[in-house]
Amino acid sequence: MDLLSSTDRLLGSAQVTNSTTGVWPRAAALLLRLALEEGLRQYWRTVRPELARCPTHAQALCLESYTGAELARRWSAVWSGLSKACHYHSYELSPTAGELRAWRDEVAALLGALTRKESQG
Repeated sequence: MDLLSSTDRLLGSAQVTNSTTGVWPRAAALLLRLALEEGLRQYWRTVRPELARCPTHAQALCLESYTGAELARRWSAVWSGLSKACHYHSYELSPTAGELRAWRDEVAALLGALTRKESQG
């Protein structure tokens, strides 16, 4: 099962109880971030295989040179938001289901854009 489908299942069946409050949103954010990172690695495997072995931050820094500024900025903005959402902070609330769905849609759009760029060479 792919990571976006797992996220969809989690978002669709999230049962909030006293023991899971704040847990499932972070789990969904982590799945989305992993999907985004894996999509970027797949892009580099096709376009520049040596970059696929670099840390995610280095891959993101190179993205603008290959895909253009807009796609690179969108990727970085979503990755940053998801990274922040993955970590527990006692002074911040977990992401809402609406925020997670918006991130999920943006991750899917970014993965599609990377796939199209990949096929363009």
